[in-house]
Amino acid sequence: MDFSKIKLVVTDMDGTLLNSKSEVSEHFFDIYNQLKKQNIQFIAASGRQYFSIVDRFQTIKDEITIIAENGAFSMQGNKEIFSTEIPNEYILKSINILRTLNNVHIVLCGKNSAYIETKDEQFINMFKNYYSEYSVVDDLSKVTNDTFFKIAAYHIKCSETHIYPSVKHLESQMQVIVSGEHWLDISHNNANKGYALNILQNKLGITKQETMVFGDYNNDLKMLELADFSFAMENAHPNVKKAANYQTKSNNEFGVELVLEQLINSRNLK
Repeated sequence: MDFSKIKLVVTDMDGTLLNSKSEVSEHFFDIYNQLKKQNIQFIAASGRQYFSIVDRFQTIKDEITIIAENGAFSMQGNKEIFSTEIPNEYILKSINILRTLNNVHIVLCGKNSAYIETKDEQFINMFKNYYSEYSVVDDLSKVTNDTFFKIAAYHIKCSETHIYPSVKHLESQMQVIVSGEHWLDISHNNANKGYALNILQNKLGITKQETMVFGDYNNDLKMLELADFSFAMENAHPNVKKAANYQTKSNNEFGVELVLEQLINSRNLK
C-alpha cells in the first residue's frame, strides 16, 4: 500500500482509537509525535462532547484538531473552527417524541455542558464516561442558556432497534444517526463528521487522496467517503465494513496504531 501522499489522519474515538475501557494507548502518543515530525495533521472525530475528547488528549490538546458532537463543533487548539446549532423547534419536537419511549435516556448537548433530566444513577455513571461537563435539570425543554448541537438518546439494549424506528420520520427535517450500539443522535442536517471533515480538508488544502480515515459505526460513514485510505475496524458495523476501502484489527487490538506504524515506517524507508 502506497502511503506516500498521506497528509492527514482522521480517527473516530469509541470503538476505534479508544479501547473498550475508553482509553487511548500510550503507544498512540509516540506515534503521534512521529506523525508530527512528518508534517502529517491529526484530527480526532467523535460523537463525544468536546471536553470528553480533550480529557483523553491532554498532552497534545493544543496541537490537534477536534471534531466533536458528531461534526457539529470543531476546535483547533483553543480556536473555534465552526459550530452548527440545532434549531429550538427541533429540540422540543425530538424531546417530546423520545419521552414517549420506554427505557430511553435523553441528553441535550450544549457547547458549555450536556443536560440530562434523569436521576438514574446507573445511567449517570455510564454517561459520565462520554460527558465531562454536565448538569442534571428538572426539564430539558426549559433549558435555554446554551448553544445546542444535538440531542443524544440512549437505550440499554439497542438504539437501532428501540429508538430509530420512532424518530426515522424526522430525517426529512433533521439528521438522525445511529451513532453506537446504544446511542442515537439527532442534529442539524449539516452536523455530521463528513461535512465537518470536508470543511477542514478545504481549510488545510488537503485532498481525498491525501487523507486516511478510521471508523467503526454509522456516524463515520460520511467521513469515510472523503478518504481514499478509509479503514473499518474489525469490530465495525457491517455498513462501515462495506463502505471502507480497507480493514484493520479491532480497537482492542490497536488496529489504528498498527496502520499508523505502517504509514510511519513506509516514510522512514525513503
